[in-house]
Amino acid sequence: MSRIVLVTSISVDGYIEGPDRDISWHRVDEEVHQHFNEVLGTMGGFIEGRVTYELMESVWPTADTDPNSGPAEVEFARIWRRTPKIVYSRTLEQAGENATIVREVDAEEVRALKARSPGDLVIGGARLAAEFHRLDLVDEYRIYVHPVLVGDGTPHFSRGGGMRPLRLIETRTFGNGVVLLRHERDRDGTGDDAVG
Repeated sequence: MSRIVLVTSISVDGYIEGPDRDISWHRVDEEVHQHFNEVLGTMGGFIEGRVTYELMESVWPTADTDPNSGPAEVEFARIWRRTPKIVYSRTLEQAGENATIVREVDAEEVRALKARSPGDLVIGGARLAAEFHRLDLVDEYRIYVHPVLVGDGTPHFSRGGGMRPLRLIETRTFGNGVVLLRHERDRDGTGDDAVG
């Protein structure tokens, strides 16, 4: 069975975006972008909330035709187009190519989606991730910590999600100072780390 993987970029003080949805502080250079492509290119689908989907859809369907796009951006545009997308929204009327709109998060439907997916499913969007976290549907957390203090904005983890034991399975520091903290859900509660 595939897994639900939360992939997110946050500041050291825990924000995914600054005031007015500012993400200009994200440090995604060619090395980090290529890493994202390697991770996201293997996914069976993208699960996104409306805001994240609309942001991604405004750039990636045609990014490979932009002469200013670097090799990693060109590659990700192709990944974006070919990967199926599930968009959770109560208001979105239509979605782009290879995307399906779903109105409500139903835990049983998500489990069925996992069972039939050809690969892991990556989730994006703070509110949607909070709902998946609340329903204990997230199997793995890939948190990319960017070396910046934002001070205010949208926090990634909201209150009320409940405690979830995690097991550290990977860390990585990129050349620009971004640090990957990769944890999987510790369903047996032992807390034993797979990374020493």
